[in-house]
Amino acid sequence: MQSHSPTTPFGRRSLTLAHVASQMVATERPPEKVVHKWKVYQTICAARPRLAVSERSLSVLNALLTFHPETTLTGEGDLIVFPSNHQLSLRAHGMPASTLRRHLAVLVDAGLVVRRDSPNGKRYARKGTAGEIEFAFGFDLSPLVVRSEEFAGLAAEIQAETRALKLVRERITLCRRDIAKMIATGIEDDVPTRRGGQGPADWQEVHTAFRSIVDGIPRTATRQELEPIAEELSQLADDVLNLLETHIKSKNTSANESHSERHIQSSNTDPLIDLEPSLAEGRAETLETKPRAEARVEATYPLGMVLNACPDIVDYAKSGIANWRDFLATAAVIRSMLGISPSAWEEAEKVLGETPAAIVVACILQRGEAIRSAGGYLRGLTQKARDGEFSLGPILMSQINSKLREKRRA
Repeated sequence: MQSHSPTTPFGRRSLTLAHVASQMVATERPPEKVVHKWKVYQTICAARPRLAVSERSLSVLNALLTFHPETTLTGEGDLIVFPSNHQLSLRAHGMPASTLRRHLAVLVDAGLVVRRDSPNGKRYARKGTAGEIEFAFGFDLSPLVVRSEEFAGLAAEIQAETRALKLVRERITLCRRDIAKMIATGIEDDVPTRRGGQGPADWQEVHTAFRSIVDGIPRTATRQELEPIAEELSQLADDVLNLLETHIKSKNTSANESHSERHIQSSNTDPLIDLEPSLAEGRAETLETKPRAEARVEATYPLGMVLNACPDIVDYAKSGIANWRDFLATAAVIRSMLGISPSAWEEAEKVLGETPAAIVVACILQRGEAIRSAGGYLRGLTQKARDGEFSLGPILMSQINSKLREKRRA
């Protein structure tokens, strides 16, 4: 038996210090150590992001493991497998030879296997007179035995990080839902709000603070980036909940019941201050005397399409949006939150129609800060509809196309 094992690769492949380190690891196999090759492979798959190997490289490692006859890898005996490229390609689902060589090099560089090249670069085994293998040239699987605990540790770290990331994402989702619906409740029930004891602040300011946090959430973020955002949203949720609880405590039961009664009897909120600037002087003239049906913009779009174009409105629904009635009720809450005055809303409903006006409000909410004056924007669209120059379809398609472009960029 030869005492020296080949250490350098065949042909033009160079020897690196990383290769020498892997070969040193391979010689440190404890004789008594036994590992299950497929369990080790599973931990390597779980630890893949830390090992700088791709899924296709691991499929080649899987194929190499199938050439080892036993299900266990031990510290004793020879762990060199020597399949030809043709046989290895077949077990790697027909991978081309050039691709196969590239992924084998990745496995060697990552220290998962050690290359033991023959003088001519072929893979084979030299047998003795009794038929036993005296020496083999191919790929040594010894690093899988030596580094099995390392792989298990990396896999556990990644699983813990993945779980922590999932938990913080769930926390953010719950906070977003809670804050949005609590703001909607505050607007609908006319809950007064104060901040820092420095005078009244309307729910529009609370909503602006909420959107500023949400708009700062990266599309692809790490746990370290999301945790401060989750803390900020949790604090805001606590503040908003405290406003609602304080309001409840300040009212007796009978006052609450009478308020609910009035709200059920009339879905129209009390007249609010006109929060949006006028688009032009003298815009307070009455609607034209043309028949109402001629001025209306018919809503012929399915609810699913509208929600696909404007998904943010769902966050403000008390119990989700299952039909147009839920949609209209939520839009009425959003209208107040955006600062659209009752006069602008009434004019839009008369000219556009109740459902198209609600869809426009949902589109305004979806566009966020891109529209500086929601009331002025709605009045402008109402005037265009009165002049016969407005169509709801292009607005919805613009929203859907904008979402598609964002997904492509992401």
